[in-house]
Formats: sequence, structure tokens, C-alpha cells
Amino acid sequence: MELLKELGGEKEIAEYDKKLREKEFQIFLSGKYAQGNAILSIFAGAGGQDSQDWATLLLRMYERYCQRKGFKFQILHQSFGEAGGPEGRLGIKSGVIEIKGNYAYGFLKGENGVHRLVRISPFSSKSLRHTSFTLVEVLPEISKSEESEIKIGAGDIKTETFRSSGPGGQYVNKRESAIRITHLPTGIQVSCQNERLQGQNRERAMKILFAKLYQLRQEQKLKELKEIKGERVSASWGNQIRSYVLQPYRLVKDLRTGIETSDVEKVLDGDLDKFIEAEIKINPTNY
Repeated sequence: MELLKELGGEKEIAEYDKKLREKEFQIFLSGKYAQGNAILSIFAGAGGQDSQDWATLLLRMYERYCQRKGFKFQILHQSFGEAGGPEGRLGIKSGVIEIKGNYAYGFLKGENGVHRLVRISPFSSKSLRHTSFTLVEVLPEISKSEESEIKIGAGDIKTETFRSSGPGGQYVNKRESAIRITHLPTGIQVSCQNERLQGQNRERAMKILFAKLYQLRQEQKLKELKEIKGERVSASWGNQIRSYVLQPYRLVKDLRTGIETSDVEKVLDGDLDKFIEAEIKINPTNY
């Protein structure tokens, strides 16, 4: 008890412990981009409204996680599905989010992959159990100097404008300020609709494109070295990283680390530290 008083009480000890853990993970997060910002994308898989609803739940989960970590969370683009189900629920087909904060990419990098949800479908009139899949992609925000290393010819991109839209087809901006850019040699397509001005949306979209092209180049290098390095697990539909089961039992389990919890609501409310920290410790060379 005397020692507890000297340290300032349980609240202060918890704060010291939190700071100590943060310093510990700063040692693990020593990769090239670990300290920087991140671009997180969410793509609903096959399954219609159920998968689109699951993508929306994941977007909210990451927003809450960022709030807990003190990261700035900004949606750059969303593609909405069709309204339906209870209370006219509306999901997203895809979403692109910019996350700014110290070590944002380092902490979120391991979220790359497929997230699987099992539940009684809120869209099923017969209350059938449904499995949904959503792909999460996390890219680092690359520097201007690295952008200059990636050559994009004048004829390599196709730029389209469209009206920024929200749920139910409501126009956020009556002008065609949203931008969609297609990189013709690779087929990579990026969009941004967050800004009111077309030029700002184009700048943000190009930043995402540079990050995707840079990642593609890194993956090609890894592919060339696969005989030495071994096979790389990509963020494809066959590579589930975490399962979220709501029925017939309640469990969130990370398939890479074995970490699990029955407190599904807490996880979906952004409490991801136990999963993220375990993955960083198991695979420190990836960060």
C-alpha cells in the first residue's frame, strides 16, 4: 500500500504501464513507413447487402480504434450499396480512409487481409445464418521523393469526374467535383470525393495512386525473390486473418496469433490492441 501511494495510486500506475507499452512497441515498429500515416481501404466481398453491411461495421470499428489511439480519421471516398433490410440499412461496397498519426501505418499494417463475419443475417426474412467477407488493404503514405521515382506518362491515366454522392443518392456536392483516376497500364482505379474542389480531390486521388503503384512495385520485387524469401501471403480472399462470430456463439479470433475474445461488442467498438500488438510481436520483421 505504501508503494502504491508513492507511485501516486492505481490510476497513475495504469498510465505508467500504458506509456511503457507504447515505448516497447515503438521499438518493434522500426520499419521504413511504420512511423507515418496510412491509407486504409475496405472492399465488401460477394454476398450483397450482408457483405456491404459488414464493410460498414468494419469502417466504424477502425474509426473507433483511431479515436482510441488519437489518430485523425478522414473518409476520402465511399461507394454505397442499396438500401434495404431493417430500418433501411445502407452498407458500402468500398471505402477509402486517410489515417494520420504517429505510427498509424505501423499499428494498422497487420490488418491487411480478409475479415470474416458469421451471424444471423438482418437482411434474411427467415433469419438464416450468413457468412460475409470483407477485404481490408492498408498502404503507407509515401513521400514526395518516392512519388518522383514512379514514372506516370501523360497517356497512362484516364481521369473522370462525377458528383459526390451520399446515402440514398443524396448529392453532397451538386458540382462534379469528385475524381476517378484509372492507371491504364495496370488497371488500378482510385477515387476521391471528400473535398469540395476538384483540384483537391485529384491531388488526393493521385496520392493514393502513387501509394498503390509503389506497393505493386514492392510486391513485384518480393515475387522475384520468393525462392529466397519464401512465399508471401497476400491480401486475397483465401487469406482470412480474423473471424468474428456472432452466432451460434460469440467469439472474435485472430487466425494468425490465436488471440481470441468473446467480447465481440468491445472489439467492434474499436478495441483492437490485443490483436494488433500480438501480431506485431509475432512478426516484428514485418514492421
